[in-house]
Amino acid sequence: MILLHQQKIRVAKVALLGGLLVFACKLLGAYLTGSVGVLSDALESTVNIAAAIVMTWAVSIAARPPDKEHPYGHDKAESLSSLLEALLIGVAAALVMSAAVNRFAHPKILEFSWLGLIVTIVASLINFLLGRYLVTAGKRLSSSALEADGQHVLADVYTSVGVLSGALLATWTRIAWLDPLLALGVGALLLVTAAQLLRRNVNFLMDAALEPADLETLQVAFESQRAMYLEIHDLRTRLSGARQFVDFHLILPSGLSVLEAHSRCDQLENAILTALPNASVTIHVEPEEFLQGEYPDMQMSKRDKNSSVTV
Repeated sequence: MILLHQQKIRVAKVALLGGLLVFACKLLGAYLTGSVGVLSDALESTVNIAAAIVMTWAVSIAARPPDKEHPYGHDKAESLSSLLEALLIGVAAALVMSAAVNRFAHPKILEFSWLGLIVTIVASLINFLLGRYLVTAGKRLSSSALEADGQHVLADVYTSVGVLSGALLATWTRIAWLDPLLALGVGALLLVTAAQLLRRNVNFLMDAALEPADLETLQVAFESQRAMYLEIHDLRTRLSGARQFVDFHLILPSGLSVLEAHSRCDQLENAILTALPNASVTIHVEPEEFLQGEYPDMQMSKRDKNSSVTV
């Protein structure tokens, strides 16, 4: 787990350096082209830099082991990072739209610049490679923060393409309002991206259940050990950053010794951890008199969990 967090921190630092390089390229491109659309795209890149700084901090916090104040660990720091990123994207959208409205009020015919075009394309190419790297690393390292930042960077690439298209159209057609019109489109797309990130990370902070694919993987793990227990019910799952929490009631034959019951719990837990390596598993053992005729129930029952005793 320590190695995993170290890898996340290295990836976050790469994101920060990449963000600084892309911002410098876009700012130069905006200066050379005079396009408010390209300038708005450069302003949006400042959000990438701020998000990378916060993400590096959050990944470092998430790497801390559980302590007395945080017995379940610090993994949710990543979700807080992504939540802040969503808010920063919303601020960037407001800045972009403000710049576009100002250009509508004071239209300007753009002059074509090959150097500005090349610099902006290079910035977009760097952003694309960085975005793919972050998404791939985020999935490989089970990091919601890295993956969310990668998706944001890729969205930035798409907006860059739109902005550049608007600047070129405005230059070639001599129609001044095309440039700010595309900038408004960029602002709207940023708002959509912010809303999506906000919704996703609020779900994480609200202890959302595992993704359907992970629940299916969990079901397969249960099935692989089906011969050693009678029933599973009252299954509950939740996400906390990269960590997955799983707890359920396990019904075993009443005649088993405590040692044998413990051994079977270990066997089932190992099967789950093989399928979901980042999981934390809690099993409550019950005798066969508690059979409910459910296998396995993916929803909570009406029984009072506060009365449970974990073995």
